[in-house]
Amino acid sequence: MGIRDISHPGLYTDLYQLTMSQGYFRTGMHKKPACFDYFFRQAPFGGQFVVFAGLADLLEVLESYRFSKDECNWLLDKGFDREFCDYLSGYRFDGTVISVREGEIVFPAEPVLTVSGSMLSCQLIETLLLNILNFQSLIATKARRLKLACGDRKLIDFGLRRGQGTGAIAASRAAAIGGVSATSNVLAGYRHNIPVSGTMAHSWIQCFDSELNAFQKYADMYPDTSILLVDTYDSVGSGIPNAITVAKELEERGNRLLAIRLDSGNPLELSRKARAMLDDAGLDYVAIAVSDQLDEGRIVSLMRDKAPIDYFGVGTRLITGHPDGALSGVYKMSWFGDRPTMKYTDEPSKRSLPGIKSLSRVSDEDGTFRHDIISLKKTGSSDPEADSDGPDGRDSVNTQQFIRKLVMQNGKITKTTTDLSAIAGFSSERTDRVPEPVKRLSNPACYDIRINQSIANLIDKLKQKV
Repeated sequence: MGIRDISHPGLYTDLYQLTMSQGYFRTGMHKKPACFDYFFRQAPFGGQFVVFAGLADLLEVLESYRFSKDECNWLLDKGFDREFCDYLSGYRFDGTVISVREGEIVFPAEPVLTVSGSMLSCQLIETLLLNILNFQSLIATKARRLKLACGDRKLIDFGLRRGQGTGAIAASRAAAIGGVSATSNVLAGYRHNIPVSGTMAHSWIQCFDSELNAFQKYADMYPDTSILLVDTYDSVGSGIPNAITVAKELEERGNRLLAIRLDSGNPLELSRKARAMLDDAGLDYVAIAVSDQLDEGRIVSLMRDKAPIDYFGVGTRLITGHPDGALSGVYKMSWFGDRPTMKYTDEPSKRSLPGIKSLSRVSDEDGTFRHDIISLKKTGSSDPEADSDGPDGRDSVNTQQFIRKLVMQNGKITKTTTDLSAIAGFSSERTDRVPEPVKRLSNPACYDIRINQSIANLIDKLKQKV
């Protein structure tokens, strides 16, 4: 089961969202206009960027957001007011969402997505929104880092068995956005049209009286797609030689062995030996796949040492977002009623930016991202991203454009891309435009994010009222 399988997602929340919403309802504040921003405070994995993911799933769930009769009766039994429960029984999400495109590269403190509408609508969805966007963005970012590490070599998601329950379906989707070429996760492949890939387990080989016989039987069934696991007993002593024997037998029948897989031992040493043995046998077309607790650090090391590896299968450390278990994404109110609001707090890193804002990006002539600008929107403008210091098109060297669009209005999806291959392609193209120092996997440079003076002035004004 995944998030899209929850037909009535109203209870997919924390209790305090409902207790506060009942409070807004009782005091008559539930219909007052509000605005909330989704942003993250710090990029994960010691990096400087995040691949934004989960938007299509979020919008689909918001469009079906409701409370069933049984759920309302359950809330009634838990002490919620009858009048409030009756209100929820007919409630549908009717807010407006402005967001960057799914797959976009975003940076700390930026208003990646903004929800506006009634106070109750904005509040009820907080937990749901954070649950979807934080997790998928975390995994998409991890996948992108792995892809940056392996370059033009193929990256495959092997993580289903180590995923956090059914969340692994969303994780495989996010991994595809981040650059994974295929997944072993069949259900994710079916639901999201992700190419599926897999080999065999050691148990297959152990079921036969010999490793060679196990390879032969498998190749007989899959003569053009076989990837033989060669480390059940002795990779160099038996596994690779037996794979070579089977490859030659396939050649005689007009077929080709696709690859061998190494799942233990020293991947650099073993891949070099395997490549030499395969090449000596005239099997230079047989690819080498490696798995076994890989992460971007190990892959960078293997690439630096020119390991002859064609496929990297990454499981645990991709699907769990190792070593960072969560993205620090938050959802904070920036407007209520007729006034801007902000969170001051004693810890400066946890403060929020007030007002209804826009986000624009300046790029160099060659398309490389130069810096982003957070601004206050023009009051009363019909443009959902109109900005007091917005693009004017007069700079002949640098171009500035808004990178958020209206994706949901009055609870209905207006425009969003759901095709995963298109989202992944867009994300790859945007990654290419991030400055190389910012993309470094270790000791990356900070990306330049500018906050317009209008926001600084508003912050000072609000502080004086405290």
